[in-house]
Amino acid sequence: MITGGRVEPTRNTLALETLVAAISDSPEQGLGPEAMVILSLCQGLLSVAEVAAHLRQPITVVKVLLADLIDAGLILARPPIPVADHPDKALLREVLDGLRRL
Repeated sequence: MITGGRVEPTRNTLALETLVAAISDSPEQGLGPEAMVILSLCQGLLSVAEVAAHLRQPITVVKVLLADLIDAGLILARPPIPVADHPDKALLREVLDGLRRL
């Protein structure tokens, strides 16, 4: 009921660690109670997982609600920073050997 029967968000970019924040602190008319709670919670940065925990709703439900709020221009999402590639061990070994020769 909360999502109107939808099980997939309109965007597939909401990872658990994606940070979300409300763009405006004034509530919008015509929003459901869950959307209003999300806007209230997101006055500061929260992760998608934290929003789900506060709402005590499954992550899939929260992703659908957040995607709707993002599409409406009420929530801003900042995708997680990708993990840097690990340096090549052979390269690190060469650097270490070079430093030892100094």
